Amino acid sequence: MINRKVNSVQEALEGIESGMTIMLGGFGLCGIPENSIAQLVQMEVNNLTCISNNAGVDDFGLGLLLQKRQIKKMISSYVGENAEFERQMLSGELEVELTPQGTLAEKCRAAQAGIPAFFTPAGYGTEVAEGKEVREFNGKMHILEHAFKADFAIVKAWKGDEAGNLIFKGTARNFNAPMAGAGKITNRFEMASQIFRCGTSIGANIKEAQNAESKADFIHKFKISAKEADELQYWLELCMKSEFYPNPSEELLNKLKSINLIISKIISSSKNK
Repeated sequence: MINRKVNSVQEALEGIESGMTIMLGGFGLCGIPENSIAQLVQMEVNNLTCISNNAGVDDFGLGLLLQKRQIKKMISSYVGENAEFERQMLSGELEVELTPQGTLAEKCRAAQAGIPAFFTPAGYGTEVAEGKEVREFNGKMHILEHAFKADFAIVKAWKGDEAGNLIFKGTARNFNAPMAGAGKITNRFEMASQIFRCGTSIGANIKEAQNAESKADFIHKFKISAKEADELQYWLELCMKSEFYPNPSEELLNKLKSINLIISKIISSSKNK
């Protein structure tokens, strides 16, 4: 199996060059890949096109790249907290493409899903729509937006495994989730917590499921289909094997078995319908 783990931020950013287009996750200062941004400053790459919900603040996040004049163009939805950004935009030093926030998210998701373009009503009748194709759907005007094309997507996750599967925590999920997989290469270095051996990331879900007291409670927590239940049961059975938990406690094994039993009931009731 391919191991996507890297040992340093320097290794994670190998291949990034001047003139590239880079997606950066985060909302405000929540969930931003600050270590990777700091490394980009050290690398002295320039003429970058950065796709991010916002442009950081003067002395943190993307603000550090702006101070060094390393960003040529910003594609964002909100830029109101960075005085240096404002100065460069008004002086013409920085090219800026303001995008409605929902459209920004969808352009990321479309790139992630391999969808080249989509129609949205957001921005119709404003400067956002200038030069774009317009069509009417159900009596409402829409404009054509194209998916982003980024060389790198740099995201920050809470946990992950060696195969590159990621778990995001709370509001830090924000733009990180739709940007992961939306670039030609996704940087997965910025793990705030830990990296599991491949297959064990289900452990994070197990912790959340430990308090599931009934089939209905479990369905409410995970909203899973019968097919998804089958897959989850498979992973739980793997987790109970020693290759994933070398010294499993009796308490952990009992919890895994309890969850496995609930899933078995879900699968059984689905097949009897």
